[in-house]
Amino acid sequence: MAPAHRPHPPGCALSTHPPTQQRRTCCNLRRSYPVNTIERLESEVRSYCRLWPVEFATARGSLLTDVDGNEYIDFFAGAGVMNYGHNDPAIKRALLDYLAGDGIVHSLDMATSAKTRFLDAFERIILKPRGLNYKVQFPGPTGTNAVEAALKLARKVKGRDSIMSFTNAFHGMTLGSLAVTGNEMKRRGAGVPLNNSSTMPYFNFLGEEAQTLDYMEAYLRAGGSGIDTPAAMIVETVQAEGGLNVAPARWMKRLAALCEEHDMLLIVDDIQAGCGRTGDFFSWESMGIQPDIVTLSKSLSGFGLPFAVTLMKPEYDQWSPGEHNGTFRGHNPAFVTATEALKRWETGELSNEVRRKEAIVRDRLEAIVREHPVLDGEVRGRGLIQGIASDAVEGFGEEVAKEAFKQRLIMETSGPESEVAKILPPLVIEDELLARGLDIVAESVATVAARLSPVERQLAGVAGG
Repeated sequence: MAPAHRPHPPGCALSTHPPTQQRRTCCNLRRSYPVNTIERLESEVRSYCRLWPVEFATARGSLLTDVDGNEYIDFFAGAGVMNYGHNDPAIKRALLDYLAGDGIVHSLDMATSAKTRFLDAFERIILKPRGLNYKVQFPGPTGTNAVEAALKLARKVKGRDSIMSFTNAFHGMTLGSLAVTGNEMKRRGAGVPLNNSSTMPYFNFLGEEAQTLDYMEAYLRAGGSGIDTPAAMIVETVQAEGGLNVAPARWMKRLAALCEEHDMLLIVDDIQAGCGRTGDFFSWESMGIQPDIVTLSKSLSGFGLPFAVTLMKPEYDQWSPGEHNGTFRGHNPAFVTATEALKRWETGELSNEVRRKEAIVRDRLEAIVREHPVLDGEVRGRGLIQGIASDAVEGFGEEVAKEAFKQRLIMETSGPESEVAKILPPLVIEDELLARGLDIVAESVATVAARLSPVERQLAGVAGG
């Protein structure tokens, strides 16, 4: 999650100079940054360009290149959009061929050849091999569109207003999605009350020994709990923006059982953890559950084109024609690139590669944590969405990301206090680049850990026994 903007430190060129036509370096980094145009015209809401103050020009695979020719290893992957890397040759060729043939670009929900090919491929490659029969809705171009459609449909099907969600959840920036999001700063930006939702503790939120589902079940059963029976429960198997907290299969199974017992729909938000990020195409498919509704976006198009779907069991496809729509629900270039991207899932090769790299990342991160007991760190995540969490340094993840950027590694943070240094490379990253990036992470963590005072180090030693 992009950190909130903080003032530039003393000595930063941007803190003392007005915008000019020349490029300046930010925060003592020898990187060019288009001060005038960006600072003069783009809204203050921008965030990532503050963390990485350069102007990027090209990208291929797992490397980004700035306007000065400097290369950066990508441990960010467009916040999970670029699972197959930047400008994958086969996906790009499919798109260029389609456009060169004057293929239709915008079609709302009209029938098109590109849409037909995508749906056929999705059924053949993804749904049928997993024994799934979901109907597919195209709600609009982004993840929050998929979530809004899911919430709206659940309320329609069950005839109830409330949705149950979880602490540290993140589901999008529109009002319905924000109402089921846990992040205080994001919620505050709504400017209006966020209603028709209730929040329950996610796995381990109350500590390792706490049985959060017992707590939830008690609330659902008690007539005096103050919680009306929800229409649905929405959950992430990995809280990608909320701290990389992971729900184990046993927890998800019981959650699904509670939904069935209390006549609630189970919605799994797989927008960032899906499309292979955890090894399987769906992050939940090895957990022994089948959600009633699933949301997908991010890497679904395979090329960075806006694309989202809401999947639903056929019996819940109760929309009337036109009851939920959106201008850009028929973005045919995304149908084309998504169809090509799905071919990577015709065999188990990519899944096996993700699991192999998952072990490499976890082993290295655990070694880094052991090297710095003063941080009292913890490795979190699954697949190729992992990270190190620490409360020993304020904004630990952001500080690590800043240090990594100095060595030309792009990575971001997770957690409400940016306490997690998050690693999210393309699934196809080469072993050599993965190793180099992890070396930079190790050096960056060491630099941040060294800032702790002797007293803080001594206290950490006492706490650690």
